Amino acid sequence: MAKIPVSAADPSQEPPLPSTYEEAQSELERLVSQMESGQLPLDGLLTSYRRGAQLLQFCRARLEAVEAQVKLLEDGQLKPWDAA
Repeated sequence: MAKIPVSAADPSQEPPLPSTYEEAQSELERLVSQMESGQLPLDGLLTSYRRGAQLLQFCRARLEAVEAQVKLLEDGQLKPWDAA
């Protein structure tokens, strides 16, 4: 079985996470588009998938943090959003 090159598995070689949710979402959308195009080589797909998983985890964590803040501001109860 072939081994993954050290650089592909080395977290220190990966780009840093974006500073905002919006930046992470934008990068994630770009990665998905590239992957769906079918133009990436297999190694590129693996790298993009790994990065996408990191971005997804970042976005989920940010959303959970915001939800926790809303609960705190709403006296411990998450109330339904009413845009009207």
